[in-house]
Amino acid sequence: MKRLPIGISSFEEIRTGGYYYVDKTRFVEKLVEEGKYYFLSRPRRFGKSLFVDTIKCAFEGRKELFEGLYLHNKWEWERKYPVIRIGFEKDTKGKEKVRRYIRRNIIKNADKYGIRIKEEEEGLMMVDLVEMLWDKYREKVVVLIDEYDKPILDNIEDKEEAERVREVLKELYSVLKGIDRYLKFVFITGISKFAKVSLFSGLNQLNDISISREYGDICGYTEEEVMETFGQLIRDEQEMEKIREWYNGYWWLGSKVYNPFDVLLYLENRVYRSYWFKTGNPEFLVKVMREKGYYMPNMEGVVVDDNSLDVFDIEEIRVEALLYQTGYLTIKEVMEEEDIVEYRLGYPNKEVRIALSSFIANSISERMSEWSRRIRRIFKEGEIEELRGLLVEIMGSVPYNWYREAGKYEGFYSAMFYMLLISSKLNVIAEDVTSVGRIDMTVIEKGRVYVVEFKVDKEEALERIKKKRYYEKYEGFEEIYLIGIVVDSKERKVKKIEVEKHK
Repeated sequence: MKRLPIGISSFEEIRTGGYYYVDKTRFVEKLVEEGKYYFLSRPRRFGKSLFVDTIKCAFEGRKELFEGLYLHNKWEWERKYPVIRIGFEKDTKGKEKVRRYIRRNIIKNADKYGIRIKEEEEGLMMVDLVEMLWDKYREKVVVLIDEYDKPILDNIEDKEEAERVREVLKELYSVLKGIDRYLKFVFITGISKFAKVSLFSGLNQLNDISISREYGDICGYTEEEVMETFGQLIRDEQEMEKIREWYNGYWWLGSKVYNPFDVLLYLENRVYRSYWFKTGNPEFLVKVMREKGYYMPNMEGVVVDDNSLDVFDIEEIRVEALLYQTGYLTIKEVMEEEDIVEYRLGYPNKEVRIALSSFIANSISERMSEWSRRIRRIFKEGEIEELRGLLVEIMGSVPYNWYREAGKYEGFYSAMFYMLLISSKLNVIAEDVTSVGRIDMTVIEKGRVYVVEFKVDKEEALERIKKKRYYEKYEGFEEIYLIGIVVDSKERKVKKIEVEKHK
């Protein structure tokens, strides 16, 4: 029986070790036929490194590894090219460590081809290596750079050091344009699209395929690929539907794709868990959100333009771009009007929605897990009168520094309540659209609908629900409850909770 390739990014190991492989080789042919310089941005653990290694094996003429795959009969295997591969898989904290790491990478590539290269400035070393490979083989060189931005991301919390690291990378990437005549193919991957590293300004011919209908499926598993490759491991449609709910939903304008890391770990363990989320560390993300007073419910439907989504930099990190590029948000809708392109973003799936909300909630208080269990029971059992006591307890326990940094934002209080509801795994709709406005939050559980309005320093929360007749959207449900919550921001406490049963 085949094995699941969990955490394996070596194409050779997968193809010779009896592992399942989702065939992405058609994209190798397409890329080479259509261009020369490419950039691909995808979140961590989406298969970027495996795809880079697949390209490497193809250009090296490793025909035996492609037996039975799309590319096997569609590639000129007799012609082999020298390949330089640089990957930033290891820790790269600090400018000098980054420089040493790059030099070691270049020397390692030179040693592979029996070339002696002088250790000097990194950009010059890259130029020397490419020219010497051309001289030796009389074939153009393939350059593959994996996770180009990791050194910046590793240092992102230290702005000055991150800027110094950026300058080191700028020196490396800027030389590629000058040696174009020696290059056959260049493919660069990363998580984020940073400006000011000469990658996008210097290489003005670089084709960014990160958001592309043609290349949207290049990483991740489509529904068809999951069924074709792993279908015999999935018991029934009910199980498939739950896998879909938990791990599908990423969209880069091709097909909706599953997170491959999650799919493999689920099939290995048969338990629905936040496998991908737990491999990351979103502390910096939470820090940025807190500093900017970012309103959590906005994540359910924030609209950004093409430029906002595309690039961010060390000096000015946009929360939406950071959330999108790191995989916590994905494109839900494309809106085009004349020359304007906008994207509506949202959580890709249940895993991210619950795990990120829980992480942020737990960063506010260690007691969030306990409160989540209690609020889940309150809504599941319809014991809404107990909500006031719980919210009083929560508001009194939130650390002062959170109020100091974000408490001035009206949305902070409703955002806390929202995170509590989401982390409780309740069915919550934030900014619920009706024909007359937006409901702050709607909770739907066991045939009951709870329409929630959250106000700060105002008295008309319940009155607003009734005035706007928000409940009319859910008249088809057996029970509807109206909940108005008023918070006093100066006293940092719940001033009033009113609960009324509409039907």
